Amino acid sequence: MRRKKIKREMDRALLDAVFIHEAEWKNLQSIVEKSIEPLDESRFKLKLAQAKYMYLLREAKYRKISYLRY
Repeated sequence: MRRKKIKREMDRALLDAVFIHEAEWKNLQSIVEKSIEPLDESRFKLKLAQAKYMYLLREAKYRKISYLRY
C-alpha cells in the first residue's frame, strides 16, 4: 500500500516538472523568436530547456503517466 502511494506522489511530481519545463521552454522560445539578433547564450538556453522538457516527456511516456489520471 505504501509503495503505491510513493509511486503516485513521484508520478505527480514528474507531471508537475513536465508542465513547469514546458512553460519555461515556450517562454524562452517566444523570447528568441521576438529577438532581432538572439545571442548564442539564449539559443543555448533554449536548446537546454527543450532537451529537459523532451526528456521529462519521454520519461512520463515510458512510465505511462497521463495528466488525465491526476
